[in-house]
Amino acid sequence: MKGFGYLRPTGVQEAVEAYAAHPGARYLAGGTNLVDLMKLGVETPGVLIDVGRLPLDAVEELPDGALRVGATVRNSDLAAHPLVRDRYPVLSQALLAGASGQLRNAATTGGNLLQRTRCTYFQDLDKPCNKREPGSGCGARDGVHRDHAVLGHSPHCIATHPSDMAVALAALDARVELYGTEGERAIPVADFHRLPGVRPERDTEIRPGELITGVLIPAVRAGVPSAYRKARDRASYAFALASVAVVLRVTDGRVEQVGLAFGGLAHRPWRAHHAETALLGAAATPEAFEGAVALELERAEPLRDNAYKVPLARNLALDVLNRLAPAPATA
Repeated sequence: MKGFGYLRPTGVQEAVEAYAAHPGARYLAGGTNLVDLMKLGVETPGVLIDVGRLPLDAVEELPDGALRVGATVRNSDLAAHPLVRDRYPVLSQALLAGASGQLRNAATTGGNLLQRTRCTYFQDLDKPCNKREPGSGCGARDGVHRDHAVLGHSPHCIATHPSDMAVALAALDARVELYGTEGERAIPVADFHRLPGVRPERDTEIRPGELITGVLIPAVRAGVPSAYRKARDRASYAFALASVAVVLRVTDGRVEQVGLAFGGLAHRPWRAHHAETALLGAAATPEAFEGAVALELERAEPLRDNAYKVPLARNLALDVLNRLAPAPATA
């Protein structure tokens, strides 16, 4: 690992100013991804700005019932929070599906959103990777790509985003709150991560030096069902081959509210807008669910070794949708 400077600001403004004074610096909180990448030589920041002790570690209920989650709230604490478990079970389940207990105790909300792909070509300096070294090529496209993207990929990159939490937040219409030299702004989680296009080195829409200060989750009606389901190679400490987050409210047999997002299929959490549009106002039946999910996944472009992801994602989504939908009334 190369040498680096280390700063520990005491406030958000001080952290942003420290970044402005050290272009190419990186913010550090839990470090569960960044430090690994530094050890591999993928990330080589000259300065680390430790934001782990900034006052951003609270989960607050706002007057309108929304929930603001500070950027340094630990994944394990967020998963166990009573309001999250009661109102947003999809988020608690997604967090508990990620990594291991030890890593969840260290990983933070902001860091989870900013974690980088686990594509082995990205992590190996001896392999070509446009995300790590623009213009070098995508080794995975003609190489080993069983775990890679089937939606939204480009000739330049077929990597997937590894977060479970972000998939649930996308389905919940959450927003990422940012602070930088130009002030505060917020971006929907579903739009925060980018598709690769011709610039796969840009993972997110975050501007240089901006700091994630929190995540805002809109209020939900009491008792709105939601769930997260993940398929992986082993029962723990494994990233999703495919996953799905669903929020579903049914009134009088028809879909009144739906949030549906896939993980493990694309460069970002994939918000299933076409499926949601098809379902809103429709009868909450297995046939409607099947048609809507098929409509979304017909956009998939599987590669040589990962076509299995399409039926896998379909079956996960249909299982969760059918489980969440109320049973039809009997005479």
